[in-house]
Amino acid sequence: MTATQIKHAKFRIGQVVKHRIFPFRGVIFDVVPEFANTEEWYQAIPEETRPRRDQPFYHILAENSENEYIAYVSEQNLLPDTSGEPLHHPQIAQMFNLLANGTYQPKAQIKH
Repeated sequence: MTATQIKHAKFRIGQVVKHRIFPFRGVIFDVVPEFANTEEWYQAIPEETRPRRDQPFYHILAENSENEYIAYVSEQNLLPDTSGEPLHHPQIAQMFNLLANGTYQPKAQIKH
């Protein structure tokens, strides 16, 4: 993704967010400028909560009180998480460095 494509995104990679409706939170690891999943996935969302396709969507290392998983969430359904509570998703350590202020910084990618 280029900087031009993500400059319109409200949230950034490494930011901790929570879902507006469902009880989960996590750290963003990828942003796409608009819906890029399957039609089956989209149609499985109840119509009354189905998000618009023409907005950024985020891949999140998500967790709730029961488990950790990867979530794909529309921008309209995310809020900043300012709780300061630590995240426990096992993949966070592979992708991010935790900074002293509690924020996540993507690890440098090795170029081959």
